[in-house]
Amino acid sequence: MLTSPLYRDRNQAGAALAEKLRQEVSIEPHALVLALPRGGVPVGFKVAQALHADLDVFLVRKLGVPGHEELAMGAIASGGLRTLNDALIAELGISSQAVAAVTAREQEEIERREHLYRKNQPAIPIPRRAVILVDDGSATGASMRVAAQAVRAQESRSITVALPVASRQACYEFWRYVDEVTCLATPEPFYAVGTWYEDFAQVTDAEVQDLLGRASHARVA
Repeated sequence: MLTSPLYRDRNQAGAALAEKLRQEVSIEPHALVLALPRGGVPVGFKVAQALHADLDVFLVRKLGVPGHEELAMGAIASGGLRTLNDALIAELGISSQAVAAVTAREQEEIERREHLYRKNQPAIPIPRRAVILVDDGSATGASMRVAAQAVRAQESRSITVALPVASRQACYEFWRYVDEVTCLATPEPFYAVGTWYEDFAQVTDAEVQDLLGRASHARVA
């Protein structure tokens, strides 16, 4: 049973993921790497560098049950796509007004973070682009599935999910939503994403801004 870390940090994980993508996935020219903040951004930066691809962020926010915010009743993603757990909402008797209030609050947070990270620069357009969705790992796959659906709704040419580590079940379910899936490691039992990193320090907003700025300068150059 594997329990020791697989990666030193997110930079090493991103480099390993990029090499795997180069070897096994046919990456179209002018691909767009969309990283899920904040932990996915250092990984996505390494992937974008190696593949000479554009880099941007793609945000997903959980819609927490009022009073029990750790329990998700749905999620919302950049672009406004919302998914709801209708069975849970009905079971708990959550009103449509309460759902709308939580959705509005989380939409504001998405817009705030996008403004903060991009420094008034517009999002890189998704339509007709080959998109690579990247995060530092995935236990349940919930955020990545919502992101994939939102990207599909914006008429991307293709979608690849790329992760350094994820649960086997999550990687299996991604195939329902995307064209390609690359999961470098699928240890079982999975535990949590941070288990598989020696250094899993929280990525700061300033780090996200710096990496996006560096990627933007490289794109202009």
